[in-house]
Amino acid sequence: MRKHTRAALLCVTAALTLTACAAGKGGGSTSEAAAAPGQDDKLTLTVWSNFSDREYGEVTKALKTFNQKFPNIEIKHEGSQDDDKITAGIRSGNTPDVALSFTTDNIGQFCSSGAFQPLKAYIDRDKVDMDQINPAVREYTEYKGNRCAMPMLTDVYAMYYNEDMLAAAGITAPPKTMDELYDAAVKATKRAPNGDIEVAGYLPTMGFYANRPTILAPYFDAAWETADGKSALATSPGWTEMMTFQKKLVDFYGHDALERFRAGLGQEYSADHAFHQGKIAIMVDGEYRTAFLKAQAPQVRFRTAPFPTLKADQYGTAFTTGTIMGIPKGAKNPGAAWELIKHLSFDTDTIVGLANAIKNVPSTKAALESPKLEVDEAFKTFVDLARSDKLKGNPVTPIGDAHIKAVTDFSVSYQSGQVPDLAAGLKGVDQNIDDQIAKSGK
Repeated sequence: MRKHTRAALLCVTAALTLTACAAGKGGGSTSEAAAAPGQDDKLTLTVWSNFSDREYGEVTKALKTFNQKFPNIEIKHEGSQDDDKITAGIRSGNTPDVALSFTTDNIGQFCSSGAFQPLKAYIDRDKVDMDQINPAVREYTEYKGNRCAMPMLTDVYAMYYNEDMLAAAGITAPPKTMDELYDAAVKATKRAPNGDIEVAGYLPTMGFYANRPTILAPYFDAAWETADGKSALATSPGWTEMMTFQKKLVDFYGHDALERFRAGLGQEYSADHAFHQGKIAIMVDGEYRTAFLKAQAPQVRFRTAPFPTLKADQYGTAFTTGTIMGIPKGAKNPGAAWELIKHLSFDTDTIVGLANAIKNVPSTKAALESPKLEVDEAFKTFVDLARSDKLKGNPVTPIGDAHIKAVTDFSVSYQSGQVPDLAAGLKGVDQNIDDQIAKSGK
């Protein structure tokens, strides 16, 4: 499972839980850099992550490469630890030295509450070249100038399309604009004699698989906030364009018919995934899907391309997110923890090895250019996007993903015909988000 579905919400009520975290037991967070361990020092570093199964093993291997630099430091990797467990650990004083989180939506909470310690002093002391990391990735690992996390690989999102289905529909090139996507979706759709959907060219339902506001917003040039920090759904035209595009496709399928069709589709990370089963022709997803398809659906002839954009000159835009690493408040070995984080963030061979193993995109320029990086035709789309200057990251707020949930819920209501006035509805969501941020105190 991947970041946007497997990560638990750290705290729906935003700052309350993490404020409690900052008041937890153990050593406090500090703006001073703890001393690095000596090369021969013996200690144990505890690492918590939410990786499991095969990915857990591959991440453990990457962690062990740290012993090339510090042979006497033992790495204790505990998997299946979500953000709720990290939060509880900080509150109780039972905290790891390094926490890996899939929930980049929570970076505002991590940084503003002190749950993750600030890293600026370490970065300044060690003269770390942050320009090695794409600006969009740097943005989703800090909050209001406070860097409290570093990236461990990234996910980049693009279009997957079934080559045979598009060819059968007379489509000779992947769509590049939303108008072209609509036309392709209509042409590639197949219905039974009774009108039931058998194949959806593109399934527009918000919340379905990777159809999420954060992932889709960049393709519509939809801004999350105004210049003065207020929610911008009603004032940024991209949101109206996104909602209108989705509603147009929902109306083409028929809402009830679409819901019946969707109810029969497989889970996102099972072999019954709709794209694997030939039930949808076009979708948005991350680079990791290439590995799932090869393992679970080798019969599917698919290709990848940048996802269509509202404006032709923005083609090549892509959303990015990824795993983040931080030193929790109360960590027993913060100096050694930083050395491990720095190693995982910038050691090219380690980054490339892990990227090849779990099929994520490297997070540094050097790793993206490494000849050791395994890049086939499908994966190349995501590597090229990661090298570009059109990547867009997560919107960072102090309320976790509450703003994303608000947009998703509203979109589902609008698609179903329950919202008669789109403009007024978007203003209402803006007010909801602004109120939640105001209540957070941050």
